[in-house]
Amino acid sequence: MGRALEDPKWWPKDVPKRPGVYVFRAPDGRVLYVGKASNLRSRLTSYRRPGGDGRILIRFLGDEAESVELLVTRTEQEALLLEDTLIKQYKPPHNIRLKDDKSFRMLRIDYSDRFPRLKHVRAHSPEMGKEGGRSRLFGPFASASALRKTVADLHRIVPLRDCPDSVMDNRSRPCLKHQLKLCSAPCVDLVSQTEYADLVQRAAKILSGDADELQADLEARMIDASEKLEYERAAVWRDRLGALRRTIEGQGVRPKDDVDRDVLGLSRRGDRAAVHRISWRDRRMAESRTHHFKSELPDEELLHNVLTAIYAPGRRKAPTEILLPAPPVEHGFLEETLGAKLLVPTSGDRRRMLDFCFENADQALRRQSDEEDRDENALIQLVELLDLDPGTEVMDCFDISNMQGSNVVASRVRFRRGHPDRSGYRRYKIRDVEGQDDFASMHEVVRRSLERGMRDDDLPDLIVIDGGQQQLERALLARQEAGAFDVAMVGLAKARGERQVRGLRKGPVEERVWIPGAEGPIILTAHSAVRHLLERIRDEAHRFAITYHRKERGRITSRLDSIAGVGPAKRKALLRTFGSVAGVAAASVEQLAGVEGISPELARSVADALRLDP
Repeated sequence: MGRALEDPKWWPKDVPKRPGVYVFRAPDGRVLYVGKASNLRSRLTSYRRPGGDGRILIRFLGDEAESVELLVTRTEQEALLLEDTLIKQYKPPHNIRLKDDKSFRMLRIDYSDRFPRLKHVRAHSPEMGKEGGRSRLFGPFASASALRKTVADLHRIVPLRDCPDSVMDNRSRPCLKHQLKLCSAPCVDLVSQTEYADLVQRAAKILSGDADELQADLEARMIDASEKLEYERAAVWRDRLGALRRTIEGQGVRPKDDVDRDVLGLSRRGDRAAVHRISWRDRRMAESRTHHFKSELPDEELLHNVLTAIYAPGRRKAPTEILLPAPPVEHGFLEETLGAKLLVPTSGDRRRMLDFCFENADQALRRQSDEEDRDENALIQLVELLDLDPGTEVMDCFDISNMQGSNVVASRVRFRRGHPDRSGYRRYKIRDVEGQDDFASMHEVVRRSLERGMRDDDLPDLIVIDGGQQQLERALLARQEAGAFDVAMVGLAKARGERQVRGLRKGPVEERVWIPGAEGPIILTAHSAVRHLLERIRDEAHRFAITYHRKERGRITSRLDSIAGVGPAKRKALLRTFGSVAGVAAASVEQLAGVEGISPELARSVADALRLDP
């Protein structure tokens, strides 16, 4: 049961009929949900149940909300901008945030270049610049691979250069691509500017979808060469014709009209939802992408949030037309704000497009559900195998990363119900251990993590230690020091001493699980769900630790980079000789000067920069 709307302790009275933003907060002040409205009173009233019993229609707001904060704006556009700002600031758990929403890849032709080329740029990035004037943009493309294939096929038809100006201006002879007939070699004046400009125009027409004339020309050349029994030349025209068709058809199907439109298909299963979006530009498919999220909002409210998340100010421009499975709330407000016509088709080509998007969204959601079911089933089998508490859900795994004992760091990854929970990922710098001691480092990081978990009431159910019996014993000691006796622990390690035949491993590698107090390890069955789950969490911990170590190692190396006279070659020589920046710092001036390329004066500068006595 939710709280009553009439409760003056948390529901606002005299809500104005003005545009603005409303913020639902939890008792501890956390922001649960941010919404916008062209009419705040009408919008908030819509949360009441139709029966008039005063309860909130949306369960999570009725159960969790403690207060509603209102922010009145002058215009509906201001409300849209403010909502986007607050969502980015507070990251409310019940708002739609498209984490995979990257800017699109596009192609740009800059006509101000003497010999223009196709440049890869990202939408809304500084390198993209502004379309118009002396440049033109094509796309967007769904992925880097789609873009590369398009460019590769296009070069077989219109041989434009793809090298930067710095390379082209310094060439004295054509490159290999000219011999392969993929470049017209403007670098050595084998093509005039007028002829090259014709190639650029032809490429622009193809990327715009207007390739009928070129397609007919290539077909005629192929047929003519075949009739003259010049089969090798006919094969060349055949290959170019195939590349042209892939370039056009690779963008997708062509609608009958020439309207720029996006189609959004929605599929739901419980609190999980998937929206598949297909964008048509210039009568071809420009993008196809699925967005996943959790939400208990009604379809109309959810679509309202999805639209404003996708077409937020500064992110992307809405097309002329957007097809939806249901009318979103604030329909008129969204049309005016986005500058797009929002349609819910019931028949014809538009309906078929919408059905196609729904099928893609449903398939994506089914695949995600199947993966999560497999993960949860693997967790159930793990609980049975290791005789863990039936309520085990949260698993942590730790990994240590270092290079010759320097800059030792650690990672913790967290899996919840068998799949990654990135909000529980943590990184650690080892503080109390000198040099390379993985056992002591594991002891420190497990103890620190459990002590923090005790304070924050955020303990895992199970900890997986990357290592065998000795690592597990040090982790158990850390658990005892932290007082987290209810946290289960196991060690995961590959079997040592596999037989080698001519440098190759013979036979499968055994994965062993070490349990506290057991006489020996449990050998996991190859290809079992339990083994796959444990290997995934260990590999993820390793990846996360390596990423952090590389980042930290780069920061330390920058101390050498900042020393005048130490370039990349001398930095490498110093690190090769002394192993690390710490080794360089410990070396004397005489030892530094003994490195090839390091003069006594530079050795003294390095010592001074690293705060050493000369």
